[in-house]
Amino acid sequence: MAFRARDLIFLVFGTLLTGAGMAPSAAQNAARPVAPFPVATDTRVGGDDSLTRFVVDFSRKVDLRAFTLADPYRVVIDLPQVTFNLPPKTGETGRGLVKAFRFGLVMQGGSRIVLDVTKPVKVEKAFALEAQGGQPARLVLDLVATDRESFMRNLAAENRTQPPGATGGVAPTAAETRRGDTRPIVVIDPGHGGIDNGTIASTGVMEKQIVLDFAMLLRERLEQSGRYRVVMTRTDDSFIPLADRVRMARIRQAALFISIHADALKKGEGEAHGATVYTLSETASDAEAARLAENENRADVIAGIDLSHESSEVADILIDLAQRETKTYSTQFAKSLVASMRKVAKMHKHPLKSAGFKVLKAPDVPSVLIELGYVSSESDLKQITSGPWQAKAAASIAQAVDTYLGTRTAGTAAAAAGGKGGR
Repeated sequence: MAFRARDLIFLVFGTLLTGAGMAPSAAQNAARPVAPFPVATDTRVGGDDSLTRFVVDFSRKVDLRAFTLADPYRVVIDLPQVTFNLPPKTGETGRGLVKAFRFGLVMQGGSRIVLDVTKPVKVEKAFALEAQGGQPARLVLDLVATDRESFMRNLAAENRTQPPGATGGVAPTAAETRRGDTRPIVVIDPGHGGIDNGTIASTGVMEKQIVLDFAMLLRERLEQSGRYRVVMTRTDDSFIPLADRVRMARIRQAALFISIHADALKKGEGEAHGATVYTLSETASDAEAARLAENENRADVIAGIDLSHESSEVADILIDLAQRETKTYSTQFAKSLVASMRKVAKMHKHPLKSAGFKVLKAPDVPSVLIELGYVSSESDLKQITSGPWQAKAAASIAQAVDTYLGTRTAGTAAAAAGGKGGR
């Protein structure tokens, strides 16, 4: 009887949430171009803290897979690549069991919706409907409250049947690994992407786009010299898990890893401006560095990535962090970088800092994280979105790369020559 009553409530929710509409004419349908991907046009949440329905309208039917994650409690909906054409501030608030939700591209060919839920839940139903009767195609997700023990049992069952996730294109391409090319590899990592927007300026411009534009410019500047092979962790609005960004550099035996970001301060946290260069340290150099590292390290949680079954490589990375040589090289490059950028860019009053950024945890690849400036600062935002400033800043970073790798290459060559002479 309880189950039938629940179905009746969901039926009521469905009626309220799907609404009514008029079917377009045949002429209108014929004139409307077909989008390359399904388009999400609206979302609705209804229910209470015992059962909640989540609905998304689409231009055409989509396949979906829904699963749960713990600590914090989340529900993840994986989709083929879709275009999210949703109203501003969609997902900032929820209802019933859904506190809030976010959405975006997680890889080429794949999109994701992540729902933050108020307590342990069970996915009662998850299905897609074709467009019919004047209604758009829809994704429907029904959630019911449960206890933690039941939640964790369901989670274990999902993990046993869940197919392995994509690696985000970690393996090197044939062009990257062509034989005989001994030029050092520089990996450029535009932070955030896809479902993870990063910081958002008051103007609406997103960190993920600012840093991608700058990273593409830096890649062009480095490639112009012909001295390096440059690899990007992403070249579009895709989400790449933090561990995969590190793995990209390690697999390629990169000479340098440069992660590009843009910070922001919340209202009431004071004022700050200027560029900053970070290296890895288990102990943050100051409270601001600790805050920033904590925020950046949440990227995988934001995207709903389950890291509980991560490979042993991550554990190896944590152990190998004690490798002093790589840390020394990272610090050397960071100092050169600050000196070079200072000539063209406004720098933070303490431009060289350290913190426990996950993305810097490759034990065998010297790595730095560059905060171009603060999008919460009007003057910084104007600067870091300026084409001429970006060009000058990219050139200064390229100069620091030349200085650092030129010295390393010369030192390696000298050591090799000395070894041969000794024989």
